[in-house]
Amino acid sequence: VQLQASGGGLVQAGGSLRLSCAASGRIFNINMMGWYRQAPGKERDLVASITDGIGTKYADSVKGRFTISKDNAKNTVYLQMNSLKPEDTAVYYCRAQQSYYLDDGSPVAEGFWGQGTQVTVSS
Repeated sequence: VQLQASGGGLVQAGGSLRLSCAASGRIFNINMMGWYRQAPGKERDLVASITDGIGTKYADSVKGRFTISKDNAKNTVYLQMNSLKPEDTAVYYCRAQQSYYLDDGSPVAEGFWGQGTQVTVSS
């Protein structure tokens, strides 16, 4: 599975950006898509995720400002980011997970990362 992320850029504080991530390739059953971010010198942390049958999850720092959504028909996940702050500056990575069964009944679980897109929020 390949993940193609887009939508990053430079924005002033208080502005908005919308990230998109489209999955393609050997797709069987993507059950989770989400966004992580990594600022310089920091670890990669979860921003938001959406899981089939469970729902959405957000980092406390983005609750009320960011909204994650998914178009299952297009295997695409979106992250609407409003009221952006300088501390939101980071490289944003798309992630997808899928699970399925082989012909012999063996379960398979796979995780994939996108290439990352830079989001820079100026003060």
